Amino acid sequence: MRALDELDEERLVRLVARGDRGAFDELYRRTSPWLAVRLRRRCSDEQIVAEVMQETYLAVWRAAGAFAGSAVGGTAVGWLWTIAARRLVDAFRRRAHHAEPPVAAAERAVVPAAEDEALAGTVDGDVGDALRRLAPELREVLQAMVLDGFSVRETAVLLRLPEGTVKTRARRARIAMREALT
Repeated sequence: MRALDELDEERLVRLVARGDRGAFDELYRRTSPWLAVRLRRRCSDEQIVAEVMQETYLAVWRAAGAFAGSAVGGTAVGWLWTIAARRLVDAFRRRAHHAEPPVAAAERAVVPAAEDEALAGTVDGDVGDALRRLAPELREVLQAMVLDGFSVRETAVLLRLPEGTVKTRARRARIAMREALT
């Protein structure tokens, strides 16, 4: 068998499903820095980020056997992000019941976020231009719903907006994109 550092993430998840602690450690080593950065972009509360990271990897350890993978067009990293995103929304909901809601997203830095740079590198031409011309509040909703796959309710919790506002912004973003591309 190949060394763990030579295996792709999907194969590592399959080994984790069989109880392979070394594969779990390697999966964590590869994905935790990326996942922490992505969570911090949506939540500035380090305690929540740490809790979500712990809950996410615990869920991965327990449910790795449920990962369907490329058989259904999914990726291990996408599956991991889906778990983390749902845990983050759950954490926001729990906190909302007990105290002031945490800041859902850190202040935008002057430097473009890695996801924005990656998006700009992969989405170019008319679509990329249309995305860059969207108002930031529309682009934020579009990112959460389309790129991250959140539902309207999850996006509302994440961005601390009413669901109606999320729906309106999503509609305005679709209309603006349609107009820009015709």
